Amino acid sequence: MPTPPVLFAEPGARWRTVAYGPLLCLVVLVLELVFRRGPVHWFGLLFCALLLAGFVALQVVAGRRHVSVELTADALREGVETLPLRTIAEVYPEHDEDAWEDEPWRSARALGELSGVPRRRTGIGLRLRDGGMVQAWARDHGRLRAELTAALARHPDGEQEAR
Repeated sequence: MPTPPVLFAEPGARWRTVAYGPLLCLVVLVLELVFRRGPVHWFGLLFCALLLAGFVALQVVAGRRHVSVELTADALREGVETLPLRTIAEVYPEHDEDAWEDEPWRSARALGELSGVPRRRTGIGLRLRDGGMVQAWARDHGRLRAELTAALARHPDGEQEAR
């Protein structure tokens, strides 16, 4: 069975960030070689470059596993949790910043195995067919909201229910 096309995706972390630390160490090495004001710290700079690359690589692996988002025509995957679209009844409207009270979905469980909506992401309220509420999340929450609403409207297992 062919895999459904991806409608929305955020990787969570990018591999290019692993190169930033070693590049900085390379700049320092070049400066030491150009100015020749003292000894060149080959070992120290190589050690720091490897250490930085190693720690950042661990963070990238964790970010790609736990903070990535993917929406297909059949399912929404947030981190390691996958929610079939047939279980979603409604996408709640965007949070009104001028409202006096928070909407109930703002305190709902966030999808994925994290304790809440990750930093620098915005929650999107979802009502499930079983009556529960959850929060999806993304950096580009406006685009995810639009793609998710359109995917639910196209989904054959049921049209969105009226509130």
